[in-house]
Amino acid sequence: MSNPVITIAHSPDSDDAFMFYALANHKIDTGGIEFKHVLKDIETLNHLAAVGEMEVTAISVHAYAYVNHNYAILTAGGSLGLGYGPMVIAREPMDIETLKTKTIAIPGKMTSAYLGLRLCIGEFNYDVVPFDQILPAVEDGRVDAGLIIHEGQLMYAGHGLHKIVDLGEWWAEETGGLPLPLGANAIRKNLGEEMIQRVAPFMRKTIEYSLEHRKEALEYALRFARDLNPADADKFVGMYVNEKTLHLGEDGARSYQLFLDRGYEAGLIPNKVELEFVECG
Repeated sequence: MSNPVITIAHSPDSDDAFMFYALANHKIDTGGIEFKHVLKDIETLNHLAAVGEMEVTAISVHAYAYVNHNYAILTAGGSLGLGYGPMVIAREPMDIETLKTKTIAIPGKMTSAYLGLRLCIGEFNYDVVPFDQILPAVEDGRVDAGLIIHEGQLMYAGHGLHKIVDLGEWWAEETGGLPLPLGANAIRKNLGEEMIQRVAPFMRKTIEYSLEHRKEALEYALRFARDLNPADADKFVGMYVNEKTLHLGEDGARSYQLFLDRGYEAGLIPNKVELEFVECG
């Protein structure tokens, strides 16, 4: 009987590379399960989740609202902004009221960053731009401002750009200090309870391995660091792979639910979503 093959889809970013280092490089015993890795940008992964293509996938918390009938959220592998997160940057300083009148480049309508910005400032004009092209688009004047995710959060100042709003700071102020929900690892429900329980612990084990073998995992992650120097890559990985990534915790789970509740109440999500979690040990 052949070993089961589980496809894990995640983004080609240094934090995800760090997180999945052990699984991608056969550093841990997977009990006969073969893990196949598919690397796509987060908005592509959101759309693939909509058709249920991957058994395990990184997904924006926003996008989970549209696939919760097919997927449950794993308690390990979540991406949370602990008082920081995606931010809007521009060539010149401006206040929020001025920002509302500008055209803002966004990395995708299904991203949590977009939902967060809608909750923060309401309606605005936007252009969808690949996330790694948003900094150049702002710098070149093709758009008035940009909603940046991933490594852009550490790079914008070096491009002479100004932070207008940090959504992680805003959400913490809004909620009494809750972390900003950004991403999750989701597992397809039709794998069945037995396979889900076999797979889920490896999502925690791969993160534990990287945190315990940080130097070698960081060396691997640097291959995916997109122009960050080693010190900044280390800082970025630390921002999004930490104790909260090992387990969401009660406040993380509560923040996920509140984020989607606020989206529903604002008319930005069509249905009220009750989150379903799978423990990873």
